[in-house]
Amino acid sequence: MLTSRKPLRVAIVGGGVTGLTAAWQIQRLGHRVTVLEAGTRAGGVVGAQRLGAWLQELGPNSLLESSPEIAAFVDDVGLAPRRLYAAPAAKQRYLVRGGRPVALPTSPGAFLRTPLFSAGAKLRLLLEPLWRRAPADADETLADFVRRRLGREFLDYAINPFVAGVYAGDPERLSVRHAFPRLHALERDHGSLLLGALRRRNPSGGPKGRIFSFPEGLGEIPRALQARLVDPVLLRTRVTALRRTGATWRLALEQRGTTGEAEFDLVVCALPADALAALDFPDLAPGAGLRLLAEIPHPSVVSVFTGHRREDVPHPLDGFGLLVPAVEGGRILGTLFSSTLFPGRAPEGHVALTTFVGGTRQPELAALDDAALTALVREELGRYLGVGGTPAIVRVQRWPRAIPQYAPGHQRFLTAIAQLEAAAPGVFVGGNCRDGISLPNCIAAGYRLAATVRRHTGD
Repeated sequence: MLTSRKPLRVAIVGGGVTGLTAAWQIQRLGHRVTVLEAGTRAGGVVGAQRLGAWLQELGPNSLLESSPEIAAFVDDVGLAPRRLYAAPAAKQRYLVRGGRPVALPTSPGAFLRTPLFSAGAKLRLLLEPLWRRAPADADETLADFVRRRLGREFLDYAINPFVAGVYAGDPERLSVRHAFPRLHALERDHGSLLLGALRRRNPSGGPKGRIFSFPEGLGEIPRALQARLVDPVLLRTRVTALRRTGATWRLALEQRGTTGEAEFDLVVCALPADALAALDFPDLAPGAGLRLLAEIPHPSVVSVFTGHRREDVPHPLDGFGLLVPAVEGGRILGTLFSSTLFPGRAPEGHVALTTFVGGTRQPELAALDDAALTALVREELGRYLGVGGTPAIVRVQRWPRAIPQYAPGHQRFLTAIAQLEAAAPGVFVGGNCRDGISLPNCIAAGYRLAATVRRHTGD
């Protein structure tokens, strides 16, 4: 442990939300931070672009106020006056069954009446507390977990589309322990999902999980974080290697076509898995780096933003969006009703939709060119929402390696990261391959990294 009596030079490798949050918090400890970002802008997948009266989110479309810490973060970063909570009209969630959208039930009575699930599936849910726990050391897939506790129908018509919406993934390939730790903990701690959920209800009046964004989208978050840093983010600056030199770390850089080096006391790596895997640690023993992380699957996802005249969309769009279960045979993962969620996403008399294609389910569709993708999305929107006419606007955003998939056996990647930190004192690693994939997870990871630096320096 270092005892910090003067400001340390801290490199933040990666300028996504995790890196920016860590930089802001470490700067508050009194240290000099330098954020090194390989891309042309900071924020990673979090960003938005204004297209006249249209607003297109490039990555995440909303943030869940899932804890007091998220609410405090928004206040602390100065965005509280700009917070927009989702419109009341966005409370419905739709799933496709039998080729048509059906609203998810929002009350016990509505659940008993819903056509989404058969009488047998509803009875199976009520009997869920009777099933035994899995062995404590089990690392089963989410699909096996759900089949065991809730049955096949809930897997097909609830969990499968939900996983497509969150991970763009397949429950047959995700670890319930690592990808959905809260779900895993309900069975581990309470022996039942239903009983555990009832016992964990929050009577304190804290945040209820409200959804929010900002007038110019979630891109306001990285901009607000950047504005709080003393030194500007160094863009188009890629770190290729880290070498220990006495008590400091020397970083090899590729910056705007030239190579160079820079020296820091501490290094925080907040990068995607493939970028972490590419980092060279020439002083460490073979196999002590992070090359193993290149094996973490990342499906390709495309989001297609379309704008339509309101009269061309017969569906009321009275909800958050629509998810398509794999068993329905659709060619999209789902569609967000963007202009229902928040104001300022579409001009008067128009609506904005954001549709997701590809993922683990259908990676070949993400490889289609823009024209073919647009045609596909128009057909699917017509199929499920009755959308007709010619879109007023279309924008395609591609993420070739979108979301890390926490598959069974993910622990070996976490172990590799911990071993790297032990072998390289003063190097700290965080991000969506270690700390969770959601935007709240990424913000929390930034705070965790800063706390780790504080403990290391004795501040």
